[in-house]
Amino acid sequence: MADDLIIAKGSKVAQYESLIPQIKALLEGELDLIANLANIAASLKEQFGWLWVGFYLVKKNELVLGPFQGPVACTRIQKGRGVCGAAWLSAKTLIVPDVEQFPGHIACSSLSKSEIVVPMKHKNEVIGVLDVDSESLNFFDEIDQQYLEEIVALIQL
Repeated sequence: MADDLIIAKGSKVAQYESLIPQIKALLEGELDLIANLANIAASLKEQFGWLWVGFYLVKKNELVLGPFQGPVACTRIQKGRGVCGAAWLSAKTLIVPDVEQFPGHIACSSLSKSEIVVPMKHKNEVIGVLDVDSESLNFFDEIDQQYLEEIVALIQL
């Protein structure tokens, strides 16, 4: 396990490529899902400084707040509601350039302007989502999608 995170500078790609091996080291040998999600959320928040980064887990047919970094958040989200619920329903990553334009957006924080949500799957079933919010419009792109999907795939379920 890594003792401290090395924060990379440079392009977004360089930052992800520096961070992913460190996340792998954090996860190595640790089987507790909550501990691993907490370390992933902290690593992403520390590296990128996003407004909010965290996980929601499917429990009794709703998303329930899991480990996160950032301001307080919505505790429960129904399937199909907001960006997280829509990503859960579609089982696909959603990139939202302007959350105010997303039908049914749930405003957990008025500071959030753009969002990316990556479903976590186990045996083709969505069991949670990684949710990341930015204070800037149009902040997330296909690079974020590629690397965040790679990070979510590291999670042992």
